[in-house]
Amino acid sequence: MVLRDFKYRDSSKICLLLTREYGQVSVILKGGRNPKNRSGSIFSPGNVIDVVLYKKATRDIQLASEASLVVSPLSESPDLERFSVLYQVIDLARHASTHEEKNIPLFTLLSTTIDRLCCSRQNYQPILAWFLLRLVGVLGFNLSLDRCIFSKTDLSTEICERSLPELLFVHDSGAFALPGSAIVNGISIQAVPVSCYLFIRALSTTGNASCPEAPPETVSAVCSLLQAYCARHLDRMPHRKHLEIVTQLISS
Repeated sequence: MVLRDFKYRDSSKICLLLTREYGQVSVILKGGRNPKNRSGSIFSPGNVIDVVLYKKATRDIQLASEASLVVSPLSESPDLERFSVLYQVIDLARHASTHEEKNIPLFTLLSTTIDRLCCSRQNYQPILAWFLLRLVGVLGFNLSLDRCIFSKTDLSTEICERSLPELLFVHDSGAFALPGSAIVNGISIQAVPVSCYLFIRALSTTGNASCPEAPPETVSAVCSLLQAYCARHLDRMPHRKHLEIVTQLISS
């Protein structure tokens, strides 16, 4: 999958790929910006491609040729909202992966997410939330959703019995807590509407089926929560402003 591309010299370009077997790989496409080069447009960010790599351990940038397009989320019906989600997804995958370090779970997650973006004609933001929730799992920071992190009380039972409007999210441990729990000093806690918690639970049980429905404000709040949680635990996470550039264009 193509993560980024850069202009190089007069007509070539360098692309950053996420590969199944080698993790991140930088490749040079000689003449890739030449209009007569049919492979040039294939190496566009977000595209899933089949490509032959001439790989040598002694060089940092590999040679690529004989590429073919498998799928492109923007080719058939491009729109700004889909591009916004695609941009954020591939940028997060770029920061979560490392140079020539195999990571099949991350590769599979990104591939599945791009497939979802290709199949969907609307409601792209829930796909972003679905990706973020599984990304934290791939990185080893799974959320704890069943019991209060402090009292160990079942959260679903307490929500029903007490008609709770909100819970607390503990960023340090990726767990939820009941309001009024004995809180340890010095940890990062955020109040979260119960609707967000329920949407996260629904996302956690969604496999390859369609993402669950939720109001746009709930989906947006969950995406923000999961991005902030990623940023806390992933040193190489891009700044939130960097991820929100295209989203701001949509709302303007």
